[in-house]
Amino acid sequence: MEVEEFRNCKIPKELYYNLENQVWFKVEEDGSVRIGLTDVGQTKAGKIVNVRIKAVGRFVKKGKPYGSLESGKWAGPIPADVEGEVIERNEELFDRPELINEDPYGKGWILRIKPTNLERDLKGLVTGDEAVKEMKKIIEEEDIDCGSHSVAEVTKQFYR
Repeated sequence: MEVEEFRNCKIPKELYYNLENQVWFKVEEDGSVRIGLTDVGQTKAGKIVNVRIKAVGRFVKKGKPYGSLESGKWAGPIPADVEGEVIERNEELFDRPELINEDPYGKGWILRIKPTNLERDLKGLVTGDEAVKEMKKIIEEEDIDCGSHSVAEVTKQFYR
């Protein structure tokens, strides 16, 4: 996996991104799509304390939420940019939601779906060099550093 790093924020090039909501999408070899929160997203949110994910077998329409995340200072939906059926949830997150903060692109993944129209849905997302360029712009504009800060420091940075 080729990963760019900017202000301690990791940006894997092969993923697809919804930069507005800081959600990543990885197309797996079997055609399924793994979904998670970006390094920038977890930094801005602070320590994730609660996760809700649609049940396996549920169909999620594009634009509706796959579920929601909650931290001490923020709560919000995980928007479905790729429509499809939930085929797997990261069950470990229900006991350890902080995995999203600790390893957003690895153990902190949120769910996998079987997409219905992947080609159409990927068109609305950015990837590769364009994603890295746009993410760096967001990091600079919002003065974000994904380094190993304490939650208090991240909170202070978020509210300044």
